[in-house]
Amino acid sequence: MLTTKSQKIISPYLLLLIFPPLFWAGNFIVGRAIRDSIPPMTLSLWRWIIAMIIILPFAWKYLRRDLPYYKKHPWLIVRLSLTGVVGFTCLAYIGLHDTSAANALLLNSCVPVLIAILGSLFFGQRLHGIQNMGLFISCIGVLVIITHGDWEALKNLAFSKGDLIVFSAMLSFALYTLWSRNVPPEVNRTGLMAAQIAAAFIFLAPLWLIEYSHGATTYLSTKGALALLYLGIFPSVLGYILFTLAVSHFGAAQASLCIHLIPLFGAVLAVVFLGESLHLYHAAGMAVILVGIRLALKSREASSSMLKN
Repeated sequence: MLTTKSQKIISPYLLLLIFPPLFWAGNFIVGRAIRDSIPPMTLSLWRWIIAMIIILPFAWKYLRRDLPYYKKHPWLIVRLSLTGVVGFTCLAYIGLHDTSAANALLLNSCVPVLIAILGSLFFGQRLHGIQNMGLFISCIGVLVIITHGDWEALKNLAFSKGDLIVFSAMLSFALYTLWSRNVPPEVNRTGLMAAQIAAAFIFLAPLWLIEYSHGATTYLSTKGALALLYLGIFPSVLGYILFTLAVSHFGAAQASLCIHLIPLFGAVLAVVFLGESLHLYHAAGMAVILVGIRLALKSREASSSMLKN
């Protein structure tokens, strides 16, 4: 039987730290797979239309309840929308036209580092020694997976224009994560997500019109329709809501460490959907990543305990 302490440790891991990177890993694989049939702005727009259709029935009463907060802090909602919804998705899908899913997954692992750097420089966020160690160790785990356990492979890594665009998407998401800390816990996260999507349409619709006017063509097959449904439900609705809750529960720096799980989940999804193989270095990398995440979370638990005492 699980003790109360065990339940407190396991529940956040399962619900808040594992599912978002799993869903987002699928986002990169799906985005790369359908890049030639659905243009990036069209993909972004329809992804969020589907997400809004799904989330609105659950979010409506919270949207109305929290409307005074949205009116009081409109620019925060705009910043969250531009960075987390518009900037991240559009830049990621544009970049996936010119880079591989593997490179995009690697670049995604820069987010915790970017959060730590930007948080320290502009948001007054300080990391303790154990947190820094956890961040460093989890980065090592990511490199183990990316290099297939061969450090010499680092010499052969090359980055293209698409990689730089994807990196810009990661910078956008890092800002989204840091700004999301400013939302008080009493503001419902489901309603907040709907508010962000609604604001995003103001920017996504013109971007789609520009893309369409330049002759971009969509070829929507059954595979493409299923891909859109996946993107609209899992990385858009469930992934964002769970990650926002993780930021609220753990803090931006610690919660962002779960992003280091994306390359691992990407490798697993590649096995399932692309017929690739799992190797020992995947297990080794996973173990190192989890050690790093656990160290960072342990430092938070220690800090919370000291505050209570």
